[in-house]
Formats: sequence, structure tokens, C-alpha cells
Amino acid sequence: MPTIYLDNAATTALEPRVFEAMLPFLKDHYGNASSIHQLGRQTNVAVEEAREKVAAAIGAEPSEIIFTSGGTESNNAVIKGVTDATGKKHIITSKIEHHAVLHPIQYGRKKGLRGTYLDIKPNGSVTAQQVKDAIEDDTALVSLMHVNNEIGSINPLKEISAVCKEAGVAFHSDTVQSIGKLPVNVSEMGIDFLSISAHKIHGPKGIGALYVKGGSRWKPWMEGGSQERRRRGGTLNVAGIAGLGEAVDIAVKERKKNMSHIKELSSRLVNGLREAFPDILAFNGNPETGAPNIVNCSFPLDPENALDGEMLLLNLDIEGICVSNGSACTSGAVEASHVLTALGMVTPTAKSSIRFSLSKYNTTEEIDYTVSKLKGIITRMLKTSAV
Repeated sequence: MPTIYLDNAATTALEPRVFEAMLPFLKDHYGNASSIHQLGRQTNVAVEEAREKVAAAIGAEPSEIIFTSGGTESNNAVIKGVTDATGKKHIITSKIEHHAVLHPIQYGRKKGLRGTYLDIKPNGSVTAQQVKDAIEDDTALVSLMHVNNEIGSINPLKEISAVCKEAGVAFHSDTVQSIGKLPVNVSEMGIDFLSISAHKIHGPKGIGALYVKGGSRWKPWMEGGSQERRRRGGTLNVAGIAGLGEAVDIAVKERKKNMSHIKELSSRLVNGLREAFPDILAFNGNPETGAPNIVNCSFPLDPENALDGEMLLLNLDIEGICVSNGSACTSGAVEASHVLTALGMVTPTAKSSIRFSLSKYNTTEEIDYTVSKLKGIITRMLKTSAV
């Protein structure tokens, strides 16, 4: 069997229709979108068409969409832009946010920024009451992701935004993992700032978008030109923007069909794992209530011992199966995922975690093959550990 790709939360394969939408701007229509000659006008039209597609997908106005290099830049732009504009120094987030949120807050401590990091519930989410209890007079922003990238837990954005609105605090959500998987509407959900990344929805890498609600207190954090109505300097990545627009449009319009397929695959995977490993399997987050495209599990042997997740990953890779784990390599040492440790998991179990993340391109045959190979790998590892 050819390579099986089950790491779609990390990045996705480029959708052929997205490639076709990008191709003209990689070949013939190469003008700078800021130029007034005909080649520039052609590319500017493509940029504005993509802006309209992104806006329509999330219930926003085109003027509220700013193109960025991806989710990381969008998150940084919100955190720095809101605190600069308001002069307030307190931000509320959670312990399991992406590092693209956690690191800017930590860096901001040099300038007096303070972060409150909310604990998470057993299902991996936070509550509106937690946010309400954490708001202070100096709170500038609440930043909470919609879907967690490691365990697929879902935050109740509408309830959280209502608390923020009542307190007069801006609300930002990183929706990189939820666009095209869950319904996202900024008006209905009360979101002031929102981050999008193309490569998580079968678009190109290096391009994303930031939604800034009209009238929000926010300052551009990237100077250098008059592009994007002076909100983000730099020559526009027209091919990437065209790809982003097409990817978002396809993902949202075909969401129900794609997610129905992915839910079937996810159920098959969860049931297959439960049948194969009834005694040494623990799901991280809740696969029944979380985003169906992400299944995260660990293989604990006892409270202080577990299978080696890195070895599991490498053995799966040898079999042509691409997955990920929640560990990070820092200075040659493998550290447990901050998401899993925030769930209260002991380090050995956290290090044994494997994340399967599915896409519309995966098949039932791939799921069955993966479970079968994993069963053989774990059987061998258990025999080795018992020697």
C-alpha cells in the first residue's frame, strides 16, 4: 500500500482545484497587485475576489479581511495589535493554546504584558464562567482557540464571546483547525478577531487571513507599505491569496459532505483501536464530542510506565503510515506535550501519545491497514519490554 497520510492537523495535501486557481498567478499573471497597469489590475481583481470568498465563508465583510502569512502571524498581529491600541496589559488564554498564542504573550512580559492561563476541563475545553472570573479592569483580550490541534476539543465560543461583550473585552479565536470542519460565523458567534491558515484546508502554505471586526481597537503590527489598507505592509502573495480563497470556499461549501465521510472514518478508527487494545488504550480528549478529524490516544501500561510514543511513530513510519505525537524535541530531549500535561497526564503516558488526524482523502482501507499494523507493532513492543 502507498504512503498513508494521517497527519492532516499538521498540514494537508493541496487540493487540485486550488492548484488550478493559483497557476495563472505563478505563470502569466505575475503583476504586483499594487501596480496600476493592466498586469497589476488583473492580480488585484484576483486578490479582491479571494477576499470576498474568505469573508463570505465566515459571515464577515470583505473590508474586515486582512491577508497574512498564516495563522502564526495572524495570532501575533491580534495580541500585539490589541494591547498596543488599548494600552491594557492583561490577556486571558488557556494552558493548551498553540504556541503561536502562548509565545507572544510570554515575550510580551518584557513590556509588562500579563497572561492568565485558564485550566482546562477533562474534555479539553474551558467554560464561559472561567473567562468571566478571570476578567480584570486591565484585560485587553481573551484569546481562545476553537478546536485544539492535538486533542480536537471544542471551546464554546458563543458563550465565551457573550461574557467578553458584557465586560467590554475583545475576543479572538484561532480557528485554524475548525474552518471547513465546524460552522464558523463571526457575527453569530460574536468574534472580534479570527485567524485562518490555508494549508490546514488543502490550500498552500505561507498564506492565511486575519478577520478584524470593523471598529475594533487594533493597531497594525507590521509596517512597510500601504497594502491591505495600511494594515499589513508587504507585497501581496497573489498566487497564495487566490489559493486561500479557493480553499476556504471549497472547504466551507463541501463541509457537510466531507465531514460525514471523516466521521465514518473516525468512528472506524476509534472502534478499531478499542477492539485491538482494550487494556492499554486511553483516549485524550473525547473522540465522541470533539472534532471528528482528530483522534489522540495513549498507551499506558501502569501509572508510571507507558509505551514509547516516539518508537510507535517511527515504526508506523517504516510501514508507510504518517502520524504525529504530542512530544516536542528541545535541545535533544523529548518533552511531553503541554496540552496533555495540562490534562493532568503523567509524563510517560503523555509521551506515549499518538495523534491521528484525518482528511477527505483518507479511506476505510487506510484506517483498517493502520489499525492492523499498529496492533503488530505494539505486540512486538510489549514482548520486547517484557524481556
